Amino acid sequence: MLVLTRKVGESIQIGEDISIEVVAVEGDQIKIGIDAPRHVDIHRTEIYQQILEANRQASQTEHTIELLKNLKKD
Repeated sequence: MLVLTRKVGESIQIGEDISIEVVAVEGDQIKIGIDAPRHVDIHRTEIYQQILEANRQASQTEHTIELLKNLKKD
């Protein structure tokens, strides 16, 4: 993991298209702004984990449905 120190108003560049700026520091919270192309998905980690889990469950459900359909054909 790369660890950088930035002050309010300073930013970090990721590749050519993504910039992350420290917008504010308030107590123990840091507000950041992310400038990225629209096709780049940006999520908080806990939300991203929920999306992955929902996709996993959906794929299992779809797989189960396909298995049941195939059983009916036999």
